[in-house]
Amino acid sequence: MRIEFVFFLLVMNLVGFILMGVDKSKARKRQYRISERTLWMMAIFGGSVGVTVGMLYFRHKTKHLQFKYGLPLIVLIHIIGIVFVTQ
Repeated sequence: MRIEFVFFLLVMNLVGFILMGVDKSKARKRQYRISERTLWMMAIFGGSVGVTVGMLYFRHKTKHLQFKYGLPLIVLIHIIGIVFVTQ
């Protein structure tokens, strides 16, 4: 796997994790929130592991079934895609 792609995935996952933490913090303070669309786009475009880990770590959006089951599904799809491409 190319180093640029690995770096891209690391950055996307780190940003996804941070976004979940920031959104949780804003939710507690009843401030303007990060949209769910932004969180989903981050997950779909490579940050699925970071967003999922952030969801579990910050205990944020865990009651939303679309996040609870959808994010791990995207992680699985990404893993299958990476395995398929690297063969």
